[in-house]
Amino acid sequence: MKKFMLAAFLGTAAGVLVTTQVTGPLLAQESEKTSNVYEQLDLFGDIFERIRAQYVEEVEDSELIEAAINGMLTSLDPHSSYLSASDFEDMRTQTSGEFGGLGIEVTQEEGYVKVVTPMDDTPADKAGMEAGDFITAVDGESILGLNLEQAVELMRGPVGSEIILTVVREGTDEPFDVSIIRDTIKLTAVRARTEGDSVVLRVSTFNRQTYPNLETGLKKQIEELGGEDNVNGIVLDLRNNPGGLLNQAIAVSDAFLDQGEIVSTRGRNPRDSERYNATDGDLSNGKPIVVLINGGSASASEIVAGALQDHGRAVVIGEKSFGKGSVQTVVPVRGDGAMRLTTSRYYTPSGRSIQALGVAPDIIVVQPRRDPNAEATEEEENDRPSRSEADLRGSLSNDDVSEAEREIIEAEQEKAEKAAELREEDYQLAYALDILKGLSAIANANGE
Repeated sequence: MKKFMLAAFLGTAAGVLVTTQVTGPLLAQESEKTSNVYEQLDLFGDIFERIRAQYVEEVEDSELIEAAINGMLTSLDPHSSYLSASDFEDMRTQTSGEFGGLGIEVTQEEGYVKVVTPMDDTPADKAGMEAGDFITAVDGESILGLNLEQAVELMRGPVGSEIILTVVREGTDEPFDVSIIRDTIKLTAVRARTEGDSVVLRVSTFNRQTYPNLETGLKKQIEELGGEDNVNGIVLDLRNNPGGLLNQAIAVSDAFLDQGEIVSTRGRNPRDSERYNATDGDLSNGKPIVVLINGGSASASEIVAGALQDHGRAVVIGEKSFGKGSVQTVVPVRGDGAMRLTTSRYYTPSGRSIQALGVAPDIIVVQPRRDPNAEATEEEENDRPSRSEADLRGSLSNDDVSEAEREIIEAEQEKAEKAAELREEDYQLAYALDILKGLSAIANANGE
């Protein structure tokens, strides 16, 4: 016992000795850091005063301070920024689902303004803007060298006014201009419809309306098909969805999961990490799901796709997603403005970080770009009369098929023809519906 106590005492004494020896240098380093910070703040004050006194034109003090704050934040990453009082109000309005503008989500990539996605049925979408387009000028004025907030400010304007964007697009040799008339953007978060025996849920954004719209739309389409027994599955279309509210992404994921983790967020401090788990209940009662994504699917869209993919709840098809795996916290600050700060990364249930990597689809399906020169040839092919056994002179009739059976066969043929038409309009969606048919057939064969 005496030996143990002695060992404990020596250990404590050694610990005190080490602490005493290390604390001195640590305090000195911390003091030096603090001194450097104050020197830098003094430098900032000197430059601020020099600008006020000697800049060629008089500048508002508040504008200089806001610009300095925004510069500090935007130097961190493309998603951190300062929101003035008006910008903060605009952001809150957008998450409610109605605002004025062009209808495009943009980011900055290597100094260029890049379109993440044009939102459905907005002026930008109707004008032909595409995910991946680079905007180089606004109304003939180059935006190269501007930060993202400055470029966005140039694109703002009254509803009904025209804006000319100069666009560089991959696969196009020369830049070209796109004319857009600004309008009030009314986003319908979820559009639900049926294609054959499948329900298609087109989710265009994650705002406060998303989950309620999805729940109502799904129930309505199931009723129109005559009940769950007549539904072979669901296509969750997240293409060109730039994301939005984290809680809505969690709610949409939870809508099709009974249990397990949906997403986790991990910040600089481990104590700030959070996990979000699914609750019991599946709106589709286990129906097969296909998720559609592309390069315009970002943030909240990637959370949903990643969660359903990791749990084996859905087959993800399309093209690799955008790769925005960071979470921004919006903190109100004095003066009615706010600070948007990247505070954590999010991870899918399997522990994957999506940041800069995106969600890789289970099946890669590239949406082909229509060749204008090939349209005439396709039309000529379609105009050619098709011939079958029934068209041959003297062919045998099929008297073994009843009228009811014949009607069923003809209905199936009509569905197949509609599916073929859809391939011309939206190849990726048609592919998703084909996969659903296969999954449904397997489930029925297994008696599920």
